[in-house]
Amino acid sequence: MNYAQLDPEKCEFVAVAAVDELPDGGRLYLEVAGEYLVLFNIAGEVYAISDVCSHDDGPLGDGELEGRQIICPRHGARFDVRTGEALTLPAVEDIPAYPSRVRDGQIEVGFPKD
Repeated sequence: MNYAQLDPEKCEFVAVAAVDELPDGGRLYLEVAGEYLVLFNIAGEVYAISDVCSHDDGPLGDGELEGRQIICPRHGARFDVRTGEALTLPAVEDIPAYPSRVRDGQIEVGFPKD
């Protein structure tokens, strides 16, 4: 499921970090409710994706960023950090991309409501 396409009104937002923990150009690794995430601050915009590649379940967050694409360090699959869309082989399945926002100095990530 591509969580970035969810209506924010249908999400439960959870504070995961203070804004100053994620400087421009930085990344932050988190575990929230059993989900491994990586947050990126790209030009002042915060993006949250799964830290698990859909191709082989390897860690994705250590990959190189090119613009708003992350390249899996294992096999080179590319994903859009805004949407989680798989852009190149060997990945054919999108990864979760979570809606994120900044409120009162906190980064919040949205998860689907049960």
